[in-house]
Amino acid sequence: MENAILTAALEELTEVGYAALTMERVATRARTSKAALYRRWPGRAELVVDACKLRSISDVDLPDTGALRTDVMALLRQISAKMASPLGSILRGLLAEMTRDPEFARLIRERVHTLGPATIHVILERAVERGEVEHRILDSRRATVATDLLRNQFLLFGAPVEDEIIRDIVDDVYLPLVLSPAPNRAGGADAGDSSPASAQSRTSGPPPTSA
Repeated sequence: MENAILTAALEELTEVGYAALTMERVATRARTSKAALYRRWPGRAELVVDACKLRSISDVDLPDTGALRTDVMALLRQISAKMASPLGSILRGLLAEMTRDPEFARLIRERVHTLGPATIHVILERAVERGEVEHRILDSRRATVATDLLRNQFLLFGAPVEDEIIRDIVDDVYLPLVLSPAPNRAGGADAGDSSPASAQSRTSGPPPTSA
């Protein structure tokens, strides 16, 4: 019966979203009583959290390609594919509700890994061991910027998230923030020379000639 209730909760999430989901609707769909639900879950938030865990709604495989860039690209592509799946509408609804309901947001953060933050920390830890990233990055806001930007793209524009956007997030934003040393930008006048003197020569032009 518990599995039937959790399945019914996910179906309700898909059809009406968290805001309109009620214990009564779930009980009716699962062909049981509200009392049966309340014996197991104190409220709809706890029920929804368990339903999400049942379906592994935000689980992703842990990439291990041997390099930070390709690991993060693989992770974001997995997340993007999940966003574009039938579970995407549930994810979008949950993420939106987290901004409105602090208690619900706390439960989701504690019990359900949402869209990759835990996974990207493991990826970063490996990058630290390889010397690609300084250890201080693990405890900084920079750590989850890639998944944060992908989530925001999904919330604002929906799925699918184009692969070009994923590459921009990784190459233009994330890697310059976390790599040690930061990568040179492509297409510069002299990408291999970042010394102050060379920067001055590129911006100031040739020195004036004496009369």
